[in-house]
Amino acid sequence: MSSSRTRKRKLAAIVLGIQCLEAMEDGEPHSKCRRIWISDFIRKRDTDGFHVKLITELSSGDPNKFREFLRMNADNYEELLKLVSSRISKMDTSFRKSISATQRLAVILRFLATGESFRSLAFRIPQCTISSIVLECLDAIYNALAPLYLKMPSNESEWKSIAEKFNDRWHFPNCLGAMDGKHIIMVAPPNSGSVYYNYKGTHSIVLLAIADAEYRFIYVDVGCNGRVSHGGVYNKCSFANAMEKNKLHIPQPVPLPQRTTPVPYVLVADDAFALRPNIMKPYSGRGLTSAQRVFNFRLSHTRRIIIIIIVTEG
Repeated sequence: MSSSRTRKRKLAAIVLGIQCLEAMEDGEPHSKCRRIWISDFIRKRDTDGFHVKLITELSSGDPNKFREFLRMNADNYEELLKLVSSRISKMDTSFRKSISATQRLAVILRFLATGESFRSLAFRIPQCTISSIVLECLDAIYNALAPLYLKMPSNESEWKSIAEKFNDRWHFPNCLGAMDGKHIIMVAPPNSGSVYYNYKGTHSIVLLAIADAEYRFIYVDVGCNGRVSHGGVYNKCSFANAMEKNKLHIPQPVPLPQRTTPVPYVLVADDAFALRPNIMKPYSGRGLTSAQRVFNFRLSHTRRIIIIIIVTEG
């Protein structure tokens, strides 16, 4: 039985090959026979590509339009290109030239800046190729920038340095960071039901972030379904787990300025988070005392760091 099946398969392959050859001779190639490896229209992307020409013209002629197009200036673009070029570049083959790192980065930045569909971005770059470029470039950008711009303090001295800046700039002592969350609106995945449905009436995933006194992220957690509250996201994140197990090297409690009672170092947050030894939120309710109102003002004044960052970047 096996030998007869093998003969039939070989015979079918021979017949198909003959049909393809006959069709090519007649000028009507078979649908399964590929005439060219890459079309002439796509082949011109290195010289007449939309992203290449536009970026070149905008960077030299209109810096403001360049920033509007990619949400960053030309200098930052070139710096980012140097960091990720080796990670996103592909080798040329004898059949065709690869898509350059410049084009790959331009596509992903345009995608992040506008949220356009892959189809609308597919000019001289096939839509299926753009989908893979987006995934590869996102990983490359994160791996290149995270060690430089998303660095978690690793010892007590670094945490104390952050606390000193909070006290100097925002007049809130013993503060290690400002924490807040943001719902990122999205199209609900198929068959997801109400998993991503949030209290605002939209479908979303949650971005939880902690920033230092200089508006810099020190921790980010993104991807939790929007049905979960900000406090619930924090309870499940790796930062909370590490803090509970004393793996973050948080300094021991010290007295506040002009005081003698030791007070723990804290993160400032809003009412969405539970009050804990290392999480401080404002007093709630009416009839607050003068001291409580002053405390709420100081805490809100400090916490607006993370609000400004999330609203601007989100």
